[in-house]
Formats: sequence, structure tokens, C-alpha cells
Amino acid sequence: MTPNKNDCIPEQFIFEQENSCPVVVNFKGEPVISDAGLTLIAELDRKREITSRLARCFKDYRQPNKILHPVHSLIAQRIYGLIMGYEDINDHENLRHDPIFALCVGKVVNSSQESMTLAGKSTLNRLEHCPENVSTRWDSQYHRIEHDASAIETLLVELFLESYQKPPRQIILDLDVTDDLVHGNQEETFFNPYYRGYCYAPLYIFCGKHLLAAKLRASNVEPAEGGIEELQRVIKIIRSRWQNVKIIIRGDSAYSREEIMAWCESQTGIDYVFGLAPNNRLIQLSQSIKYRASQEFAAKIQPIVKFFETLFPSSPDLKTDAAALVDNSIWYCSLDYQTLDSWSRNRRVVAKVEYSYEEVDTRFVVTSLPINKIPPGRLYTQKYCPRGNMENCLKEQKLGLKSDRTSTHTFAGNQLRLWLASIAYVLMNALREQCLAKTELKNATVETIRTQLLKLGAVITISKRRVLIAISNACPYQELFATVYQCLSRIPSQSLIMTSYNS
Repeated sequence: MTPNKNDCIPEQFIFEQENSCPVVVNFKGEPVISDAGLTLIAELDRKREITSRLARCFKDYRQPNKILHPVHSLIAQRIYGLIMGYEDINDHENLRHDPIFALCVGKVVNSSQESMTLAGKSTLNRLEHCPENVSTRWDSQYHRIEHDASAIETLLVELFLESYQKPPRQIILDLDVTDDLVHGNQEETFFNPYYRGYCYAPLYIFCGKHLLAAKLRASNVEPAEGGIEELQRVIKIIRSRWQNVKIIIRGDSAYSREEIMAWCESQTGIDYVFGLAPNNRLIQLSQSIKYRASQEFAAKIQPIVKFFETLFPSSPDLKTDAAALVDNSIWYCSLDYQTLDSWSRNRRVVAKVEYSYEEVDTRFVVTSLPINKIPPGRLYTQKYCPRGNMENCLKEQKLGLKSDRTSTHTFAGNQLRLWLASIAYVLMNALREQCLAKTELKNATVETIRTQLLKLGAVITISKRRVLIAISNACPYQELFATVYQCLSRIPSQSLIMTSYNS
């Protein structure tokens, strides 16, 4: 039962204990925070200028003399909240009084409580629910902040480019789609039978663990819808900085479409590796390696069967038992293949047949990489199979940063939420790559990094002379914190990097 605000709160609460002295509880302790590690994120953000550059993608039409919370403060507060596990805007109604958040977003922190009050849920709600073309729609007193979607999309690619000290020789761009289930009456949501629910189907582009694009889409479109446009946009920005980098585009069978493959083939220095759905013609063309795989598997189990016959001459399951002990036989081959009407030309298809005692698994990929550059086995294992790592990145963003928290009514508002979660992911990935590369957390997920490094309890003391954040001396991750701090001290500010680059 929630007490009435007018009721007096007792100065102390006494709990009687058997065979012990009474336990006394009061609210007179020093202010304690639970997010002391956020100072590391704020310092990294200050050096890389990530949230401040995102703020430049917004236009603020509010009256300057009436602004308590500038756009940069609102964006930093919202993204830091996602990083620290506060997924909902309602959480900020309590976070607005948290001194560590106020300190990290750049508020004046001193002994005066009013100076460090952050934005509440209503103010942040206006940031995310802004309609399109707000500058021409003054029908509401709340719609005063506008975001530039194109600028935000460009920023994600620029942050990826800046993560490299020098241009790489080759990069691989992964395309994939995921489900974003909704539980309300959001705009442009439809029932998707594959995902078994009402959802969005956002399209992502990753390069390794770097996020380059996150496009919210309705779920009634095919998986490759808008893929060619996003690829062209992203690659155009990459080529403006890295003219000679080789690009391989990778995806599952949803992206082995004529328009995507034909565009890649028309470009210089761009190749593709896509999964290809099996059909009767492809199965027939791969019969030769299926036969070879079966012969090899039979040859593997034959000596084991003979050995078992000497031990168990009357056992009826000798072959089955022997087959369970033998490694699967895997064969690859290249095929020259063209569909009856959907493809404009013959293309190289790599078939993989995995023969085991339980089943025969046959899979296919289509590629523009010629056989004289990469044989079929290496192409499948080294170029196509690693695309599964992107699934981990999607899972990390959804589970760790709640990118699927698209619960606003408007489609534009939900797209903005997806971008905010994407920037939060960029910040966390930058922390992992630039500060944790030589630690035990170099491959850790967002949730693990948050638990071990960011969610640290501390006593905060604010005086006129300084702000002291005292973390417990029993913290088991003191060395890790010190390592990250040392790495942050060596990172130059983004303004110096850009000045050096331009010169």
C-alpha cells in the first residue's frame, strides 16, 4: 500500500529479532548511487562526441530563454538510461534526481538539488513523439523538436568509418532482418505468420560488430524490401572516404534477389555471398557430391563395424553404433546455375553436402566470387558461415539495450527509438573495442559489461570544492575499472581527430 504524500514518514523503523538486539532502519544515510560506472561511458562519449553529434541531427524550435533541458542533455540522458538498463521513459521520472546521471549529461552538480534535476518522462516523451516537418506544424505547443532522419542514418556510417585508424583492404557487410513484436496499436504493424505475432521487421546492416544501419519497416513486406536502397546509401558514404576498399555483401537466402545481385555485379570492387533456397534442380545437380560423401562415410565406418563384429557378433545395430562414432562427411562443389526466369544470367552456386548416419543436409550459396580466387569449401566456411555472428549482435541489441521497445503509437517515434538504441549499442561497442580489447571482457555482451563494470554502487558526496564518488573497496573489478580509465585517457578527442584528418 502506497502511503499518502501528506502522511508523515517515521524517523526510524524498528524490527524486533529473537535472541538479538533490535534492528533499526532509517533514511539518514549518505546518498548512494548504483551506476557509478556510467562515468566511464560519459568520458568515452565526451572523447568520441557521439551523443553531441547525434544532437546536431535535431532542430530545436523552443524559446531559448525557456529551455531548461537542451537537446543534447535530453539525448544523452535517454541513451545513458538505455545503456544502464532503464529501457522505459517512465524510469526517468526517478532518474531525474540521480546525481550521477546529472553529472554525466553535463548538468551543474553542486549542493543545490535544483541545479541537477534532469528531464522527466513528459519532456523526454516530447522528444520522441515529434511529428514530421515540425517547423511547419505549430498546431501543438509540445511539438517543438525535429529530427533529421537522413542525418542520423549518415551518422551511424560515419561512426563506423571513424572506428578505423586506416582504411581496411576489405570489409563484409551483413544484411539481416529481425522481429520486433508489439503489444499495442502502433502504426504500420501487421500480423506476421513467420514470427507468429504483430510486429515490425527492422532491417539491419552490420560490419563485424559495427552497426551501420537500422531501418524500421512494417512486417507485411518481404525480407529484402528496401535492402538495395540501404546498401546503395551506405556504400556511397563508405566509398566517399575509402575509394579502394573491397566490399563483400552477405546475407541469407532472402537477399539472393536479381536486383541486388545484378547491382553488385555492375559495381567495381563489390561482390556478394548469399544463401540460396534449395530446389529440385539444385538437389539434382549436387547428386555427385552426395554420392561421394556417402561413399566416404561408408568407408569411415567399415573398420569400426569389423571391430564391433569381433566384440558383439550377434548385435543387430552394429552399423548404427559405428556411424555414431564417426565424423560426418562434408563435401563441397561449385555449380553453374541459372533459374528458369528470375535470374538474368548464369551464376556460381556452391553446394555443401553433409552426410551423417541421421540425415543428409544439403545447402547452397550463390556468389560472384570466382572459383580461381576462392575454392568452394573455403568460400562456404570462411566467407558465408561467419554471418551467424550477426545474429549475436542483433540479440545483444534487443536483449541488452531493448531495441524492440517500440511501444509508441507513431511509426516515426518508434524509428527514433530504434536509432537511440542503435547509438547506445555504438557507444557500448566502442567501449568494448577501445577499452576492453585486452581484458577478459573483450568478447563480453552488453549485459555482462553493464553488470561487471557499470553497475557499481558508490557513495557520492557533493561539496563546493568537488564531487566525490566513493566506490566500495570490496569491488572485485577495481583493476578492470583502472584499465578502462587508462585507455580512455589515451583516446584523443574527436575534434582533434577530425582536425588531423582534414589537414
